Amino acid sequence: MTGSDPQIYATLTNADRVWAIGAIHGEYEKLRNLHAELRTRLQPGDRLIYLGNCIGYGPDPVGTINEIIAFRREFLARPGTFRDDHVLLRGAQEEMLRKLGQLQLAPGPGEALQWMLDHGAAATLESYGINSVDGLGCCREGVVSLTRWSGNITRTLRNLPGHDEYFVALRRAAYTGGGELLFSAAGVNPDRPVSEQGDAFWWGSARFTDIQEPWRGFVRIVRGIDPISREAEMGAVTATLDGGAGAGGTLHAACFTLDGKPLDWIQL
Repeated sequence: MTGSDPQIYATLTNADRVWAIGAIHGEYEKLRNLHAELRTRLQPGDRLIYLGNCIGYGPDPVGTINEIIAFRREFLARPGTFRDDHVLLRGAQEEMLRKLGQLQLAPGPGEALQWMLDHGAAATLESYGINSVDGLGCCREGVVSLTRWSGNITRTLRNLPGHDEYFVALRRAAYTGGGELLFSAAGVNPDRPVSEQGDAFWWGSARFTDIQEPWRGFVRIVRGIDPISREAEMGAVTATLDGGAGAGGTLHAACFTLDGKPLDWIQL
């Protein structure tokens, strides 16, 4: 299929069942409890994918990343499990953190920073011990100050074990080897091929739920967040694993077989 660059897309080869975890938004305790439940349901050969937006909004984004890193080691230690059987996707929150590390390059950095702070990034920066108010001040002071502030984000990630590697491992989307299932943070724009989705993978498309029949060969398209309503949904072809985690809601995970059927569901 098109869009097969392994540095951009993840391929889940020889998969029979795929577990997907929806938007977590810094809900460390809920994720820890979900992992505990998942341990009792995983079967040999299962694949695991986190559908982005693991940080932002919630009480403990850094703890959430630490929990994912720890569970990844445990998951990959299972007999017959390989590195590519565990996948991390880029969501809007991860994309914002990436852009914050390059904020000095943005036109209108002050407005861009304020928008990101208002849309979840404030919680992420606070969790990493980075002062967002200082960032707004640096935007007013100029490029030199702003470069120093944004560079601190990069240094902070590098100084936390596994965090830099975590963000390097993020992929835009994932699909099963035979092209049956497609996974992304916020769905797809049905008017574009996979290779031309661009940031629709993490910002979403209002037309995602219009998909009512297999799309470009995929019998199920799974996303981790509904950017508009923040609700879980299981359509004929689409699925949304979003219960509003990070905003007082629930955290969802589901297991899919290659025919697109939801075989199991966890809601906490």
